[in-house]
Amino acid sequence: MRTAFGVETVRAAERELMARLPAGALMQRAAAGLAAACAELLGKVYGSRIVLLVGSGDNGGDALYAGARLARRGAGVAAVLLAPERAHAGGLRALLAAGGRVSSTPERDIADARLVLDGIVGIGGRGGLRPDAARLAELAADSRAFVVAVDLPSGVDADTGEVRGEAVRADATVTFGTYKPGLLVDPAHEHAGAVRLIDIGLELPAEADLEALRYADVAGLLPVPGASSDKYRRGVVGIAAGSARYPGAAVLAVAGALRGGAGAVRYVGPAGDAVIARYPEALVHAGPPSKAGRVQAWVVGPGLGDDADRVRDVLAADVPVLIDADGLRFADRDEVRARTAPTVLTPHAGEAAALLGVERAEVEAGRLAAVRRLAEAYGAMVLLKGSTTLIAAPGRVVRVNPTGTSWLATAGSGDVLSGLAGALLAAGLDTVDAASTAAFLHGLAARRAARGGPIGAQDVAEG
Repeated sequence: MRTAFGVETVRAAERELMARLPAGALMQRAAAGLAAACAELLGKVYGSRIVLLVGSGDNGGDALYAGARLARRGAGVAAVLLAPERAHAGGLRALLAAGGRVSSTPERDIADARLVLDGIVGIGGRGGLRPDAARLAELAADSRAFVVAVDLPSGVDADTGEVRGEAVRADATVTFGTYKPGLLVDPAHEHAGAVRLIDIGLELPAEADLEALRYADVAGLLPVPGASSDKYRRGVVGIAAGSARYPGAAVLAVAGALRGGAGAVRYVGPAGDAVIARYPEALVHAGPPSKAGRVQAWVVGPGLGDDADRVRDVLAADVPVLIDADGLRFADRDEVRARTAPTVLTPHAGEAAALLGVERAEVEAGRLAAVRRLAEAYGAMVLLKGSTTLIAAPGRVVRVNPTGTSWLATAGSGDVLSGLAGALLAAGLDTVDAASTAAFLHGLAARRAARGGPIGAQDVAEG
């Protein structure tokens, strides 16, 4: 499991470690890792032109000491000091002693650089960059240099992933000790580029602030049928989706459920002919859902139109229920909170905004805060779809999905995800594991199907 910790936790771990180390040793560890990562990116250090953007804090010190190490290997290193009187004294001395210099012509030096190191603001920074720093960030972005952020791109919020103003856009970020939530959550994630973690020996709590599944985690969670398995042991998922206007949503949700390993799929709704034509193994019933037969989980909402009755009928079931798309409009908060069986909501940003009574822009700017608020408000597990999909449940660590592609922004892909997650719920996974595993596999299937080009929802289901 990849884990991320917030600023206060990181600061506390740093203080504990520094108390046991010689003065300055922790910064030297970070600088050594940073310099090694930069050298790897450059390929050839000798003769390379490097510019350090140096703020007044320890982040600037990391950049200066790393710059000194690169200068000793023959790089031409120039430091742009945003606050010369408050630059890290030891780091600046080390840079000058190694043959580096203080830049008096930032524009020219940045334009000529192969690599720009962003050491403007560290993880304690709040709000966007100040005008002088924003100008340097813009120069770096407009240059041909590879931009590397020290610990975190300057101007983004380490704890929330919010970007409240101008911020550095890095090609890569070298972070120390642990991932920070902002490196994994958009919009800050988009500013981080490729993220490399440098171990500096921090001792961190067992429970993280954010976590992300890896391949091994997903492989361990996926249910595998045994010799004695039958369709009921594997899980029967009910799909209450589709309408006369949107029969395709039903087909796609059923596809996701079948590809998710469901022992059987019971479809309930008016799109039965379309479902059977594509998937003759599906069990079709006209409804209502409560009369369709035994299921271990329900999916309700994709392409439902205005059929509120199907939502209410499904919510009355004593099995896990996933509510998506049109179903979210009819998901009464009190009814959801009163359920004794688990509930999963899978909104995109616009639907989440409607449920919270805020503007979509507010959700998109603060995705982590929004998913937590929604989970608490409904007493349910929430999968907030988007460029970084987030999975939250009251009292649980938030998960972020690391897979996917921008080509997933296509009609019907969410219907496939709902069916897939429903199948995993029916197989017995808890809500967080089912949703995060489904999101991981959904994103992976999309990458495999896309191969750099456009895809449709059916391609994802078949991926």
